[in-house]
Formats: sequence, C-alpha cells, structure tokens
Amino acid sequence: MASVKLTNVKKVYDKKVVAVSDFNLEIADKEFVVFVGPSGCGKSTTLRMIAGLEEITDGTIEIDGVIVNDLQPKDRNIAMVFQNYALYPHMTVYDNIAFSLRIKKLPEDEIYNRVTHAAEVLGISEYLLRKPRALSGGQRQRVAIGRAMVRDSKVFLMDEPLSNLDAKLRNQMRAEIILLREQLDTTFVYVTHDQTEAMTLGDRIVIMKDGYVQQIGTPEEVFERPENLFVAEFIGAPKMNIMKTQLLYENGKYYVTPFDSKIEVDGETGELLKEKGYGSREVILGVRPEHIVLSENDAQNTISGTVMVNEMMGSELHLHIKTADDTKIIARTPTVNLCREERLQLKSGHPVHLTFPGKVMYFFDPETEKNLIY
Repeated sequence: MASVKLTNVKKVYDKKVVAVSDFNLEIADKEFVVFVGPSGCGKSTTLRMIAGLEEITDGTIEIDGVIVNDLQPKDRNIAMVFQNYALYPHMTVYDNIAFSLRIKKLPEDEIYNRVTHAAEVLGISEYLLRKPRALSGGQRQRVAIGRAMVRDSKVFLMDEPLSNLDAKLRNQMRAEIILLREQLDTTFVYVTHDQTEAMTLGDRIVIMKDGYVQQIGTPEEVFERPENLFVAEFIGAPKMNIMKTQLLYENGKYYVTPFDSKIEVDGETGELLKEKGYGSREVILGVRPEHIVLSENDAQNTISGTVMVNEMMGSELHLHIKTADDTKIIARTPTVNLCREERLQLKSGHPVHLTFPGKVMYFFDPETEKNLIY
C-alpha cells in the first residue's frame, strides 16, 4: 500500500499550452480519490503523469515517499486500467490477465493462483478460456481490472474505465468497483467526467477546470459548500439554478429580489453574511432544482414563470421554467406530491409560481465567482 503526493506539478505542451498548472495534492494510503471535470480540464493528463506515461514539466510526484519523476512506469509499482480496455485480442482472458506476471517470470503455479483468484472476485471465472472478442464491454472491463489486480501494486490508477459502457452497465460496474475497493484495500486514483461516479466512489473529489484545481473535498463538502460558481454548477444534477439579483439588508434581515420578488434569507445564513460584513449588494444567487417549490398563488415571495418542458423521470418531474426575462429555471418535483390531474396540467405554456426556502440559498460574487460565505 502507498500514499501519493503531488507538489507544484505542472504540464506544458510546446512551451505554451498549459494542460495542468500548480497541482498540489496528498493522497493518503488506502484512500480513494477521484479527479473529475469537463473534457480538457487536465484530469487524465495528471493521472498519466502519476503513471509515468507523461513527463512532468515542473514539480515532484512521490509514491510511498519516493520521488518518481525519473522512474519508468514499470518501476513505479502502479497498476493502470484504461478507458479502452487495451486487451490483447489474440490471447485468452487467462493469458491477458497473466501477461504481466509472466513478464516478471513468476512461477506458473503462483500465476495460476493469482489469475483464478482475480477472476473469482470479478465473476469472470467461466470466461478464462475465451478471447476478448467473445466478451461484452462489461466483461472486457473486468478483464482489464483483473490484469491490474494480479500485479499486487501499491497504487491503482483508473482512467475513465466505465465511459464506454451503457448506463445500466455503468451503474452495475460502479457498484462492483466499490466492492473491489473494499476487497483490495489499496490506494485508488480514479478519473471521470461523470459527477455521479465521483460522488459515489470517492473519499475525496478533486474538481478541475482548464488545468486548475477548483476544489478538493469530500462529496458532502463539494456539494454542500462549493467554493465557487463553477463547482456549484458542476456538482448536482440537474445543475444549480443561477440568478443575478440584489441582496438587500433591511432592519437586521437579508432578502433577495430575483424577478421582482422579495424572498427572505433565513436567520442562520443571514448571520453568516453579517459576520462577513456584507450589506446590500449585487450577488449571483444559486438554488438547486430540488429546493424549488411550486406555489399556488402569486405573492411577493414567488417568481412567475411558464413551463417550457415537463420531463417525467418516474419518481419526479423535471420542470424547465422560463421567467419573464427569459431566464431558465429547473425545478425537481416529486410526483408523489402531485395527483395525476396536476401532472397533466403542467404542460408547455402552463403558468406557474415558484419560490424557495431562505436556508437553501448560495451566494457568489459577480466578479470573482467565489462563494461569499464559504
């Protein structure tokens, strides 16, 4: 088992394209850390630098306390699972899994024990004599994971291993990776663009954008206390509703005024704003779709809008609502709270009024986009 430490790591291509800038992270022994972000954010490049598949431009990478900047991938004692499986098509499943062990010239009986144990853990024992072309995508990914498992490496690196699978199989494999993590009890570094994978798998999540780390924290921390607007919008599905508005401070209380409404901020949040010294000012207001509440009347504390799209998601509705100034708001509404007639009424063009509790608001600076409270 091993820890991983990246200090001021930087990657620049052609002396001008900065792929990763000033990356700092300490991964504890047996920790599961997920790099997540949109395409091109630098997450896979960072993983490949840890693996030794990309040279670093500046900084240091340590594995188990040893600086590995100049070590070849084979000497770093890591195992990597790729997005495209990278299996040898002419070899059986058994030979694919055993390949690296034979390179090390391990005894054949030890190879047999390692391969059969990995196959049993991954549920692919019956496929050991098949070729990769006879396997499904999920089975091929299990073989790729098995090949990494038998190496008995200190660190497991996984680069978007589930991105080529369909949604149902991704959910199944995600659960299997959680179980695998418990059985292997090793250090995992996992790359994905899927926030659901990040939130369900990671002990900590590293959120990246344009080569820079935006926030590092537990799934709860990045969801409940996003440090900036990018993190707030990136984490959560559907993404957070964003509105430019005024924050008013009147008679010891705070209010927000989106779309000519006036909604009071709850006392605890107001105290945090007061502690930071904020008075009346412009803010970017964030409210998650699950906190939008449909109202039956047009009051001062409600926002008027029109339903554009009603997505029936089974246990809930996703209502896409347009306000008077064409701002788009998404509301997640449990269908159990609505009778069949009400659901049918909420079609395109139907007028609605909505509001949200004062304790579920997020406030961001319009210029820096930093969270005003956290």
